[in-house]
Amino acid sequence: MKSAAWIARIVALAVLLLLLFKPQVFQPILAPLAENGAPALYDRASLLDLTLAHLAIVAGASLVGAVIALLAGIFVTREAGAEFLPLARSVVNIGQTFPPVVVLALAVPVVGFGVKPTLVALILYGLLPIFESTITGLKEIPSATIDAARGMGMSATRQLLAVELPLALPVILAGLRLSVVINLGTATIGSTVAAKGLGDVIIAGLQTSNTAFILQGGVIVGLLAVLIYDAMGIAGRLASRHVVDGAVQ
Repeated sequence: MKSAAWIARIVALAVLLLLLFKPQVFQPILAPLAENGAPALYDRASLLDLTLAHLAIVAGASLVGAVIALLAGIFVTREAGAEFLPLARSVVNIGQTFPPVVVLALAVPVVGFGVKPTLVALILYGLLPIFESTITGLKEIPSATIDAARGMGMSATRQLLAVELPLALPVILAGLRLSVVINLGTATIGSTVAAKGLGDVIIAGLQTSNTAFILQGGVIVGLLAVLIYDAMGIAGRLASRHVVDGAVQ
């Protein structure tokens, strides 16, 4: 089973690299999907450049969103912040309640077109998984472990950094993985407000009824989501094992 999983990863990565660096390989497959003599391969911009721009937006939004959600999750699990949990939960739910397109429409008049409204939409949309996973991870820590840390004379800050967060890390990372994958797909709508990314390819296909363009953009986004989710899972397991072992020692 493990060998099959690694073969699937290698195949997915190989297809992604070919799409980015040698897209002409797929010309025979995509040509029947382009009607009325339309080009089968997207040539208005480099697919590699669009992919890197797409990933940069996702990385920036995920980083900011992770910091906000993590700090908020920690705050509401402390005694001083417990009463703010309903309010914080309502705020982070905004991103899931309002579609990203609506957030974009509201953000454009304030921050203008381009990357900024896209970042706003992605940050709001990605808060919930990390916020909830932070709360769940911290609340699932056995009370006996917390009591032992206090009995050792740890301050509240040291207890949080040396015991609670390391033990909650696997759950927090699971929420982060989900948030990043959500943002990878959602970032495609950024092209509607002039944010450079893989949405350019998909929207160009929709505007010209070119299924080949839509397939190129969709496949690249899908492969990125699968590979990044998988890679984050592997890295998360390794990091969690290392951090938890350090906390135990």
